[in-house]
Amino acid sequence: MSTTPDSGQSALPEDPTPAAPAAAPEAGSDKLDRGVLAIAAVVVIGAIMSILDVTVVSVAIPTLQRDFGVELTTIQWIATGYTLALATVIPLTAWAGDRFGTKRLYMISIALFVAGSVLAGLAWDITSLLVFRVLQGLGGGMLMPVGMTILTRAAGPHRVGRVMSIIGVPMLLGPICGPILGGWLVDSFSWRWIFFINLPIGVIGLLLAGRILPRDGKGIAGKLDLLGLALLSPGLALLIYGFAEYGSQHGFGHAQVIAPMAVGAVLLVGFVWHALRAPQPLIDLRLFANKVFSASIVTMILMIIAVFGGMLLLPIYLQTVRFETALDTGLLLAPQGIGAMLAMPIAGQLADRTGVGRIVPVGLAIIGGSFWWLTGLQADTSYWHLGIALFVMGVGMGFTMMPTFTGALQTLRRRSIANASTTLNITQQVGASIGTALMTVILYVIATNKFTEAFGPAAAGAADPAALAALPPEVQAQVLGIQATAFGQTFWWALAFVAVAFVVALALLPKRKPEPLEEDDEAGTGAPVMMH
Repeated sequence: MSTTPDSGQSALPEDPTPAAPAAAPEAGSDKLDRGVLAIAAVVVIGAIMSILDVTVVSVAIPTLQRDFGVELTTIQWIATGYTLALATVIPLTAWAGDRFGTKRLYMISIALFVAGSVLAGLAWDITSLLVFRVLQGLGGGMLMPVGMTILTRAAGPHRVGRVMSIIGVPMLLGPICGPILGGWLVDSFSWRWIFFINLPIGVIGLLLAGRILPRDGKGIAGKLDLLGLALLSPGLALLIYGFAEYGSQHGFGHAQVIAPMAVGAVLLVGFVWHALRAPQPLIDLRLFANKVFSASIVTMILMIIAVFGGMLLLPIYLQTVRFETALDTGLLLAPQGIGAMLAMPIAGQLADRTGVGRIVPVGLAIIGGSFWWLTGLQADTSYWHLGIALFVMGVGMGFTMMPTFTGALQTLRRRSIANASTTLNITQQVGASIGTALMTVILYVIATNKFTEAFGPAAAGAADPAALAALPPEVQAQVLGIQATAFGQTFWWALAFVAVAFVVALALLPKRKPEPLEEDDEAGTGAPVMMH
């Protein structure tokens, strides 16, 4: 599809000479033919690298913190910096797709991601590791939106739910395989191998992408919205950076916290003002006139803040409170991925047949139940109980993540898919960045306050493993109990975000599948318009 005035830069070009049968699916056909499945396999490989990397790294956080000798509020930038880099580069996707072609852009993204991975594995200090993680994110940020655009266009609108469930495969494999793989690599080799492992996967992805993805010519790339880029990307980075500094600065009353948050907020307000007036904005905010799309965005960002923050907390709990190895931690986290694996295909089928407003609230209620149980974490919580809670959380994620994506896309014209995909992916990565930073800060504040109440202002080092080993057994037990309680109380915050998302989804997401309208229908973005 060519760039249109109302879609701005968001529309990626149609393939002028499709090289796969999937590029023109037979109207009314519900089955995913061999061509679509081949394209899906390539897209999934790229998505696996990007998503698996988050879960692989999560179990290595305590090891990295110990090896580099930094606080949790610093080492969490290994996760936050990566997802933030993903979010800041995603807005370039549509313009770059027009400029270079989607196939070429996809291959460039894989190559950049692999280069960042290898350099991260060679990092010599915490600063170099953070820089190379950002480089990874710059490559990985385009993998999902470009892959989603390629696959959605190949499959057609009537099979959106099915292709979204395929894109969901990495989200199934990540929580299962990522922690186990990461734990095995950390325990058996070195934390460096959690980055080196991306090299063979990336090489396979590049070879298959070059052979299978349909060739597409360069579109007529619109003028890049440089002002929008200069406002949005630094605005997001500064706002989240300032908030993350809350923990290390022990409060908001410091210039290191207030200044970046204030500047970031001003830049984001400036971006909104600019985007609503520019003829070809970096992100078309007029999509938010569609009430279902807006509700999907709000639901998604609240859910991701809670879930991704929780995914960072649990490996830290298992290794610092329960003294589990990285590999055992990965195995203990596997039930979450298993639950998602069982639930997501069912949710994909239901999303194609009924309104997502009947599916997503159920998933959020299930997630909320698992978080409610995790608020009672103790230093001796049964692993059977923990496994059941994680399995339930995974089931809830399976009924929430992809149906929310589907609900947002079902209500848009086809020419808006690329822009919507960009916005959805930015939302996901910003939510993950906020979630990891927010939950880390909350945990740090709660734990610090509890240690101060129990041992006095000079007791902050009591939670350090080296200091803990030197304490009498009864004091060690008290320290571990305080730490476990802090984790549990942090999950109350995660539960609050899920509760708000539940209310939004229940009230605003459609209970019936939207009726399709013609592509040239002029009902406006607020009308329920299906893609064609």
